Amino acid sequence: MNRRILIVDDDREIANLIAIYLKNEGFETAQAHDGDEALEMLQQQDFHLIVLDVMMPKVDGMEVCRRVRETGAIPILMVSAKAEDMDKILGLMTGADDYLVKPFNPLELVVRVKTLLRRAYQYAQPAASSAEQDGILKIGELTINKSTHSAEVDRRKIHLTSTEFGILFLLASNPGRVFSAEDIFQQVWREKYFESNNTVMVHISKLRDKLEQELGRKLITTVWGVGYKIEV
Repeated sequence: MNRRILIVDDDREIANLIAIYLKNEGFETAQAHDGDEALEMLQQQDFHLIVLDVMMPKVDGMEVCRRVRETGAIPILMVSAKAEDMDKILGLMTGADDYLVKPFNPLELVVRVKTLLRRAYQYAQPAASSAEQDGILKIGELTINKSTHSAEVDRRKIHLTSTEFGILFLLASNPGRVFSAEDIFQQVWREKYFESNNTVMVHISKLRDKLEQELGRKLITTVWGVGYKIEV
């Protein structure tokens, strides 16, 4: 099945360039050039991923991301000329799955897109234990379903991004085991980890907040100086 990608950027040259590279990889693309147009297209059509610029007229990329996250978990690759760490953290905290700084190599963007799509729609944790071979994990009242890429508490669905689900499934599949930020990044993102990378921390924070809101208790524990774990 061809994946459909919505490219949202007010710079038409950049949007066209992204579209060319993605089409060369077999993806279908559509373009929106401001936030209002993007939100309207998302209501009318189904997309598998959004490449989302931050600085746009009318409704900016951050607000588009917030509104999308109110109702869905479609992967979002945010692109921006803002290169400071706090800008990246803000984008990830808003709900983006990944953040790419302009100017970027189009080939790197294609790799990021493929990684996000694989994580969202084909996520498979290697070396699965016998406990999760059926694709369903249970931790108290929390049910994690690998085949539907979903998590529920007492049949109430928790709205997780594909990245958040990947982290949750990894930790829940290995209760009691402590995973460092490097371990999590390499197994969920499937990319090389850099020491200054705070992406994992941001996603863990968002995931933890969502779980605690539904469960009323802390599920993911921080082992200071080591990493993160779920204790059953």
